[in-house]
Amino acid sequence: MTHWKPALALLAALMFGAPLAGCGGSGALLAPVVAVDDTTITAGVKEAIARSTELVAADIDVATREGIVQLSGYVGSAENVATAASVARTVKGVKSVRNDLRLK
Repeated sequence: MTHWKPALALLAALMFGAPLAGCGGSGALLAPVVAVDDTTITAGVKEAIARSTELVAADIDVATREGIVQLSGYVGSAENVATAASVARTVKGVKSVRNDLRLK
């Protein structure tokens, strides 16, 4: 019965030591991934659009779902359509922009 003790010790070492094997490495800590919620993204896009001097008279509605921003409403020129989408993309957390803006 004594010949099983070394085998059990080896088995225990493999079972409990294996998950720790990958814990070494360079010692660098990974930064935590922080998800930005849709409400925060919407507020950020609205604020960025309000700060844009080119979109002052624009009537733009912003909705966000799972990081995808939808712009709808009316703007005065085709350049404003492109500018609004470009401004929206600069906001942290925006994955993509669906641009449904129309010309007045």
